[in-house]
Amino acid sequence: MSLATLSPRPSSAPPAAAQPVAPAAPPAAPVAPAPRLRAVPEGTEARGFVLYVGLDEAKAAAAGIDLGRLVLELKRLTGELAPGAETHAAVALAPAGAGGRDVEVVRLALQDPSALARYRRADEAPAEPVAEGVVIDISRKRVLLDGETASLTYKEFELLQYLVLREGRTIERAELIGALWADGAEGDDDVPNERTIDVHVRRLRAKLGGYEDIVRTVRGSGYRFDRHADVSIRYASTPSPDFF
Repeated sequence: MSLATLSPRPSSAPPAAAQPVAPAAPPAAPVAPAPRLRAVPEGTEARGFVLYVGLDEAKAAAAGIDLGRLVLELKRLTGELAPGAETHAAVALAPAGAGGRDVEVVRLALQDPSALARYRRADEAPAEPVAEGVVIDISRKRVLLDGETASLTYKEFELLQYLVLREGRTIERAELIGALWADGAEGDDDVPNERTIDVHVRRLRAKLGGYEDIVRTVRGSGYRFDRHADVSIRYASTPSPDFF
């Protein structure tokens, strides 16, 4: 079984033959064309129709009628216009406070095929593809590796951020210590020396996995951040505090 829809019937009357001119009569009120069925599959016939009425109890009460009476009036009118018609009424229920247009709620509750198809298309919309590569989000203090959040500690992110904001410049170990550990020990973090700073960098690289080479070692000098084609950076404000 399927449903058909209604559309206005176009006029198909042939043009009238020329007639003697008669005194002009007042124009008659235009008559709306009778609707016709469309989208009826071959080999089928119309057996009735469904009228979806979107109206909640509050709106019905504001109009001075309740839903039960409105249903009875529509059934009575159908009986007057087509005495042989059989009628069946069903009231669509939804959780109190549920959103959406009333008529769409009714169509979904009564299994209207087109409404169900539209609902499924919206519900099954493809998820956004996960971007591959590295996303260093300065604004949110996080690093994404192929869409997954890297488990960096606060100090590890600070170390990476310091290098990122000075992209392309080699940062000496002494500068990293002075900038990131200037206030002395914080929590369990001991202030490193120029030798143990390498341990912190090594831990950071291990958590970057296959993208560890974005933090380059400049032999005898320090470390540098090198951006690759698969690396993107989301800045909070200005790209680098070293530029004015």
